[in-house]
Amino acid sequence: MKRRAFIALFGGAAVVWPMAAPAQQAEKIPTIGVLWHAGSAEQEAPYFNAVIEGFKGLGYVEGRNIRFEHRFPNDTPDRFRSLAAELVSLKVDVIVTWGGAAAPYARDATMTIPIVFGLDVDPVGNKLVASFARPGGNITGFTNFLPDLAQKRLQYLKEVVPGMSRVGLLAPLADRHLSLFVSEITEGAHRLGLTLQTFDVQSLSDLDQAFDAMDRSGIQGVIPQGGLMFQGKAIIAKLALTHHLPICVWSKESLEVGALMSYGPDYIAIAHRVGTYVDKILKGAKPADLPVEQPTKVQLLLNSKTAKALGIDFPPHLLATADEVIE
Repeated sequence: MKRRAFIALFGGAAVVWPMAAPAQQAEKIPTIGVLWHAGSAEQEAPYFNAVIEGFKGLGYVEGRNIRFEHRFPNDTPDRFRSLAAELVSLKVDVIVTWGGAAAPYARDATMTIPIVFGLDVDPVGNKLVASFARPGGNITGFTNFLPDLAQKRLQYLKEVVPGMSRVGLLAPLADRHLSLFVSEITEGAHRLGLTLQTFDVQSLSDLDQAFDAMDRSGIQGVIPQGGLMFQGKAIIAKLALTHHLPICVWSKESLEVGALMSYGPDYIAIAHRVGTYVDKILKGAKPADLPVEQPTKVQLLLNSKTAKALGIDFPPHLLATADEVIE
């Protein structure tokens, strides 16, 4: 066609050719909203790093093929609620929660966005899932609870503190997701012939008063529990030494800052696993079909430095069966 005929055919109008094919456009990067429980990434360490490393191990790189929107409520109910709503408003592809207190707020914020909880003591009792095998909704994840964990912690304390009869539970008792743990430790104390007394801590500023109250009550050993107690793990370990109280915690990370003993799952391993469920969901799996995972390994860890400071000798059988003794 000659140029003059071509112009006449289109009436002299400018011709705009279509853009390149969609395949040439930038691929959409999935966005993962993460609702933590503490007030900063530093307070969540080392779990913050472990979650990110788990994604890296699956080939995800921030800014290249995945984006993260991290939110830190600082264990404050109003902030849990508002930050969960904020993640929903951003239309993230998946919400990850870490710490049992966070998951119910994510559940209340959305019934459509997939949710993977990193930790929850009682996901069925907390109405996150219908069952471990078949979660049934938009939520699945990882529990840190196994039967008899609480009783074993009490038992180990009793073995290293001869004649122990009174033990203290240090926890934010208003945290409803701890109700199963409180029930388990109460039953465990009864089985072991121990008197259990609870000490409610709603903020870290309550810890001094709680330890003074334990002194007055003749407490001989302490079991801390809850996300707030993890935030205050170093403060708790220091106060326990000052008040000459042995404590048995639930994670290696709490042991390393000065607790006497730890008995519980490998939380770093759980944090690494979170990304595997997110990856499956991004590839088309439904949370309803992904069973809730339970810990497969429990560790007994001992801190010999703290034992010396407290004047405690670990029984030989504990030293022989411990997974690790930290000097």
